[in-house]
Amino acid sequence: MTDVLRHGRASLAFGFFAQGVAFALLVTRIPAIQERYGVSDALLPVFLAAVPILAGVGSVVSERLVRRVRPSLLLRWSQPVVLLALLGVGAGDRVAVLAVALAVFGLAVGALDASMNMLGVSLQRAYGRSIMLGFHAAYSLGGILGASLAWAGAHWDLALWVSYLPVVVLLLPAALVGSRWYVDGERGGVAGDASTGGSGGGAGAGVGFKVLLPLCLVMTFAYIGDSTVSNWSAKYLQDVLGSSEQLATVPYNVYMVTTLVGRAVGDFGVRRFGAVAVVRGGAVVAAGGFAVVASAPGAWVGMLGFTLLGLGLCVLVPQTFAAAGRLAAERDGRPGASDAAVARLNVFNYVGFLIGSPLVGALGDAWSYRGAMLVPMVLVLVTVVYARSFEAQPDRYGGGHERPRTADVGRGSNGL
Repeated sequence: MTDVLRHGRASLAFGFFAQGVAFALLVTRIPAIQERYGVSDALLPVFLAAVPILAGVGSVVSERLVRRVRPSLLLRWSQPVVLLALLGVGAGDRVAVLAVALAVFGLAVGALDASMNMLGVSLQRAYGRSIMLGFHAAYSLGGILGASLAWAGAHWDLALWVSYLPVVVLLLPAALVGSRWYVDGERGGVAGDASTGGSGGGAGAGVGFKVLLPLCLVMTFAYIGDSTVSNWSAKYLQDVLGSSEQLATVPYNVYMVTTLVGRAVGDFGVRRFGAVAVVRGGAVVAAGGFAVVASAPGAWVGMLGFTLLGLGLCVLVPQTFAAAGRLAAERDGRPGASDAAVARLNVFNYVGFLIGSPLVGALGDAWSYRGAMLVPMVLVLVTVVYARSFEAQPDRYGGGHERPRTADVGRGSNGL
């Protein structure tokens, strides 16, 4: 059983890593995509907004699909679709092709994000200790690699398909091979058995939106903060704090690195201090980061603020998924109850992504960009109020952590 869990954890971590690479390669080459297809500045926001909207649709559809099939099966086939859609974005030559490729990418990303986090939550329950942050650390590592590859492609003026093709050729077969060891946790079985949809049925629908509302708000606020950094850090440093164009590219890289570091060590913090303390600490550090950014007298102090943002925000999303799965399992013990909760919660990461950038931009134009940074600061601080939602029931899970449920983890056909 230990081998089953260990292999499942490693293969899922690689899935998170591959998704980080793919997503970064898309979003960091948006100017090149716009130039290749001749998309106007007026039309570009429509394309950019369509991806998270369709991802939300994909997540909603995933909630229904996992009532019939295992999440591992959904993940196994949605990841190749994401990679092929990325290649389609790079290889097309007409706006219609771009629209189709981005639509497929968005729908598949929604299914992929939902199913990855479903498996992560169920594996954490089987382990009986916090491992969720480690999966998201793998995603951050993939994002850093993808952004670096995108920089190299732009630096050497490579065609998009030339940048994307080697990545897809390497990651797609590796992801398919790795999917053989996906573990469905409380559903029982591994991906090799995933075609037997009968045991995948009955995903709990008993956890309503009202129960998940605090976690949905935390997820939304966390992604408003994240999208503020990704979309506005360079402009803020250059236009407000007077940095050079080159220096303005540094904050997001620093943010990604500190996100990776925070997630790499975050699970140890959860095991030592509990999820409530880690979430509260992360929210306070992130709010402090926004305060530093808003009041920074110069570029270097501003970068300190973005560094604090990475360390603070990085713990919120993984712990929110874990809390949703745990809450669903406590209220509805049926197999798949946590999967439905994770899929519903996943929609709100796209909501936050859609709200964050336009919100800061509108406030910056109407008021000031320094003042605009105070809005995500206040929203992130609201997480402190909802931190109790991240607490496990101590009378059931002793010390706030779940005991291993190895009886729920099936044996694969390879005899592990």
